[in-house]
Amino acid sequence: MGRVVLIGAGPGAEDLITVRGLKLLMQADCVFYDALVSPSLLSEAHPNAKLVAVGKRCGKKSTAQHFINKQLVEAADKYPLVVRLKGGDPMVFGRADEEITALKAAGHAVEVVPGVTAALAAASSLQASLTLRGVARSLTLTTPSVGASEAPSTELFTGTENDTVAVYMGLRQAGPWATALLEKGRNPNTPVILCESVSLPAEKFTPLNLGKLPLFSADQLTDGPCLILIGQALSKACIKLQSINSHSKSTKQVA
Repeated sequence: MGRVVLIGAGPGAEDLITVRGLKLLMQADCVFYDALVSPSLLSEAHPNAKLVAVGKRCGKKSTAQHFINKQLVEAADKYPLVVRLKGGDPMVFGRADEEITALKAAGHAVEVVPGVTAALAAASSLQASLTLRGVARSLTLTTPSVGASEAPSTELFTGTENDTVAVYMGLRQAGPWATALLEKGRNPNTPVILCESVSLPAEKFTPLNLGKLPLFSADQLTDGPCLILIGQALSKACIKLQSINSHSKSTKQVA
């Protein structure tokens, strides 16, 4: 019976995978990888490893989860070491529980190697602490994304006004859930940062506030993955980004 390791590839940059994760990737006989895994990271896999794309992207053709589970079990029956390479961290919106359950039910040993989730990578790039003494005492990771059989929800999170929230896979549904927060009394001036392609060369940050979020169109952004950070702890980062953007616009006008 084969051994399966779920490895967090990190938010995008190939060098943000852990040392343990990289070592296992280099030893794997078969690798199932997500759509957001860097091609240069895949090149680090064992030369004889079978590479299988099982990516999921919002609004694009994706591999059904039950089929991924089936493929993993079949691969573990055939290969000594199978790696499931997931973007970010396997245990944060990675459907790891479904894969672990299917593999264990089939009698396979499973290990999980953690990875850097997008919210932490974004905070590092911004140099903005997501928890801040006297301002934000907690961090919520949430998503409005639901399964095919589930009803859409705008109930994203609870917490105090100043706590920090990281919204995954939430840009296209931002209007309804941001409006719901405002209707519940959230301050429209609460800082918001849209974080695109975090840790990659195309990384981009767009500052605004909660009041403007329902009017923001996803068409204004690139096709890369987008994380939304919300909270008073982001105030300094928002001011800095606004200053940079204003200077950039002024420079272009002069040119």
